[in-house]
Amino acid sequence: MDLSNLKPAAGSTKTRKRIGRGPGSGLGGTSTRGHKGAKSRSGYKNKIGFEGGQMPIQRRLPKFGFKNINRVEYRAVNVEALQKLADAKQLSKIGIDELKEAGLVSASQLVKILGNGNLTAKLEVEAHAFSKSAEAAIQAVGGTVVKL
Repeated sequence: MDLSNLKPAAGSTKTRKRIGRGPGSGLGGTSTRGHKGAKSRSGYKNKIGFEGGQMPIQRRLPKFGFKNINRVEYRAVNVEALQKLADAKQLSKIGIDELKEAGLVSASQLVKILGNGNLTAKLEVEAHAFSKSAEAAIQAVGGTVVKL
């Protein structure tokens, strides 16, 4: 056996359809496009959402709801995460910069501290907003809350 007598396994290759090569091929005439209609014509491009002239679903369904342009999005950070951060880096003050370094928030995000989990460390916490439970938990262990 050498390169000159190699061939693919039986049944692994198929000959391609040569469309539009006359009536003798069986694929002449309409060239597998069928009769009439947009799809049979040259220049046809399938438009996204086009349903053959039927009213498209995105126009049949009603619109609802609205986006509040004044909504303020906060990145939620739990008290438990503050405790873990304080333990890992021996911190007594946690601000936005410390949270960014730890990878809990990104540069442009506003931060809200939520009261999920246990807090034992006495911390001074700086953030844009606090839930009532978080504020209570921080002050219960003798910490302070600073709203930015």
